Amino acid sequence: MVQARDIERMIEQGFPGARVRVTGDDGRHFEALVVSGAFAGKNMVQRHQMVYRTLGDKVGGEIHALSLKTLTPEEE
Repeated sequence: MVQARDIERMIEQGFPGARVRVTGDDGRHFEALVVSGAFAGKNMVQRHQMVYRTLGDKVGGEIHALSLKTLTPEEE
């Protein structure tokens, strides 16, 4: 079973220097806040796709649901 910290590590690897916080206590449903300069100039869908790519096939599998909030440092 995937844990919130596992998801944080995967996102941090895909977004070096990002601030990442993932919560979720049932092992399948999670909420994530990702703050990264990599999101500059991207719309919400593009940002979410970027995060999903870092998680690969875990989304829809081990990670049943992931609610994302994606911001640039300036939007924080």
